[in-house]
Amino acid sequence: MIVILKPKTSKEQIQEVVQEVQKLGYTPHPIYGELQTVVAAIGDERTHHTLESLTVLPQVERVLPVQKRYKLVSRESKPEDTVVDVDGIRIGGENFVVMAGPCSVESEEQLISTARAVKAAGAKILRGGAYKPRTSPYEFQGLGREGLRLLAAAKKETGLKIITEVLSERDVEHVCETADVLQVGARNAQNFQLLIECAKSRKPVLLKRGMSERIEEWLLAAEYILANGNQSVLLCERGIRTFETYTRNTLDLAAVAIAKKESHLPVVVDPSQGCGRADLVKVLCRGAVAIGANALLVEVHPHPAEALSDGQQQVDFEVFSQLISELGPFLNAINRKLV
Repeated sequence: MIVILKPKTSKEQIQEVVQEVQKLGYTPHPIYGELQTVVAAIGDERTHHTLESLTVLPQVERVLPVQKRYKLVSRESKPEDTVVDVDGIRIGGENFVVMAGPCSVESEEQLISTARAVKAAGAKILRGGAYKPRTSPYEFQGLGREGLRLLAAAKKETGLKIITEVLSERDVEHVCETADVLQVGARNAQNFQLLIECAKSRKPVLLKRGMSERIEEWLLAAEYILANGNQSVLLCERGIRTFETYTRNTLDLAAVAIAKKESHLPVVVDPSQGCGRADLVKVLCRGAVAIGANALLVEVHPHPAEALSDGQQQVDFEVFSQLISELGPFLNAINRKLV
């Protein structure tokens, strides 16, 4: 259920509703909008008192059931778009943000040169894997804490914010020391204990869609983060596994449109993982902008042929710069601006 409050309701009146929701046996989650505040009430309606009685309060406009299984993620609970603040970089609304960098952090020279190049081209957030979940145990697994140290050095050098993947709940605390955004990868998309730990960090979380995950499951995974008190979630479409062999994954742009319709959360597209082919990245970026994505997550490497992981899907500095320059008409068409 959601309790919709009247416009200009005071903080004291909101708190009164929160307390009443608690008394009725539900867990309240206030959601603050630009015009109105709603209080989402999470609990089993079969065993708790009805919330309809709250309409007697003068600040309550109405009480409505939420039909979706993902209560807090749903547009039913928050009709307007959420904007996620990454230490001053706002993702969502009219803003369009590019996150870029290497698949794996390999060396200081590789990372710093990439950070400088992507910043010059227009990126605001540096991606780079310190911990790498690889299919084979014999493939490069990342530099671990040394990789985090290099990411911190790149941030100090360039001023770029940092997004990097966290693989285990035991790593959340020390990854948070460097990262401005915690990335939960496709292989951990339904690792619910990890999602809960990331939520507790209060850092923005980029949640990638699992490679065989239905859209509802993806949104329910995001619900775990919101339900544990963290509203700063970015949904990321990164391709799903299908029968097709021409591409590594099948980038599902329809899922972007559906996620934008069903949820108020910003949606990011990773075209690099989405197809696994550097020659398709530019055109998929244009498609992502046109379909309504709020940000891109692009893999960039100074020498892709020499990369220690996924070189075939990483673009070089020149291609990345061209890619950014070609987004302008598509951003204008949907009234977005590159920040």
